[in-house]
Order: sequence, then structure tokens, then C-alpha cells
Amino acid sequence: MLGYTTIGTNDFEKATAFYDKLLAELGGKRVFANERIQFYGSGAGGMLAVCKPYDEKTAAPGNGTMIALQAGSKEQVDKVYKMALENGCSDEGAPGQRLPTFYGAYFRDSDGNKICVFKMG
Repeated sequence: MLGYTTIGTNDFEKATAFYDKLLAELGGKRVFANERIQFYGSGAGGMLAVCKPYDEKTAAPGNGTMIALQAGSKEQVDKVYKMALENGCSDEGAPGQRLPTFYGAYFRDSDGNKICVFKMG
């Protein structure tokens, strides 16, 4: 059902360098781009894009908006969360079991976008 999601950035080069590393850990890679947007995909459906806003105004995270990235294991959740914090992201919730079938971690990227990395099951 989900085709793609975009998140805005005010520093395109910094954001794409970060998401190159983060999404590679989850099996993602650059798919296509232009001077203002970079799409990432894994070949398994939906894509994530990082972009400079089309209206050229300051990018800002949405209130209540969060991007959730599926990991292959709890260990991968831990690794991605640690990687994010080491790259300047702020903590929004350390890795842990949230529900009997949901293990997740939360952080905000340098533009304030809230990201969850999770493992179901």
C-alpha cells in the first residue's frame, strides 16, 4: 500500500550521507535522485526519500509524524540506534521491548525527523 515517504532536510549533503549509512545497514540503497531529492529502496516495496522542500522554505518535522524502518533482528535495531546516536541523532527512546511482539528504538535525525527502527515478532 505505501509507495514512498519523504522527509525534509535543511542540509541535503549531511542528510544523504547519514541516510546512506543508516539505510545500508537495513538493506537499503540509493535508487534515483536529482538535485533536491534522494530516493532509497530495498527492492521489497516502499521507498524513503530525503529532500529539500520544493517550496524552498525551511524543512520542519511534522507534529505526530514518524518514519518506522523495519529491521531483521533485535541486534540490528540496537546497531542502527547506536549508529544514529554516534552520528549526531538525539535519543527518543532506547532499544527495548515495547509490546510482546514489538522491539523498537527511537531517535531524531539532525533535522528533527523522528525515526523508529523496529523488529516485529
